[in-house]
Amino acid sequence: MPEAAFSGLKIRYDVAGGGEPALLLLHGWCDDRTQFHRLLPLLAQKRRVLAVDLPGHGHSDAPPGEFGFRELVGAAAAVVEESGARRIVPVAMAHAGWVALGLRRRLGPKRVPKLVLLDWIVVEPTRPFLESLQGLQDPARWKSTRAKLFALWNEEADPTISRQVNRTMGDHGFGMWARSAREIAAAYAREGSPLAALTALDPAVPTLHLYALPKDEEFRKAQEDFSKRSPWFASKRLDGKTHFPPLETPEPVAAAIEPFVSA
Repeated sequence: MPEAAFSGLKIRYDVAGGGEPALLLLHGWCDDRTQFHRLLPLLAQKRRVLAVDLPGHGHSDAPPGEFGFRELVGAAAAVVEESGARRIVPVAMAHAGWVALGLRRRLGPKRVPKLVLLDWIVVEPTRPFLESLQGLQDPARWKSTRAKLFALWNEEADPTISRQVNRTMGDHGFGMWARSAREIAAAYAREGSPLAALTALDPAVPTLHLYALPKDEEFRKAQEDFSKRSPWFASKRLDGKTHFPPLETPEPVAAAIEPFVSA
């Protein structure tokens, strides 16, 4: 398995396919690159694909002390450099979208010409969501809070998704879940929302958001209204039932990504 060096850590990743811009697959907190095992071979039919285990996840080393999005961005950038990719389009799952934004800011528009976001809360977060982030940071409540999230994510999940949730994500303990909640809450507090953060980029970055949840019309309409004001942003609601499009609907996801990247 290829690896890159970042601050003395070994950061592992998979490589498949050929052609640029390459796609950089970024999993969310408390997950790993196996989130993309159904999607990667489909994308690799058209271009080069890199699937990363971010620090402290999967087969990559964990930093010795505290870390957050800053270190995740640094590790992802190290993989880009080690791979020799000249241009990359991040394909970011959920809150790895903040890593994708960090890469655009760090590497610039020539090297990161576009972004693909998967099932992310791109609008301002709701009170229940923020309360769940607080619960994950509480030693007395984190397990019950995580259990509620797992029940929600598994509600209509097939066995492959359930295994990803219960085994891969369930393997992480309080330290990582609390860290993830702290970093996600801080990002929303600092940026307002992903849409606000994208608006602040200059020049604007063409962005595609593919999502299955939430299905409420308010979420859909907020993105459509934003697209009218910001034509560089597009969103598409997938015909899925879970929070994990790369696992549940890899074919539609791949079919949407390739024409967006090649346009």
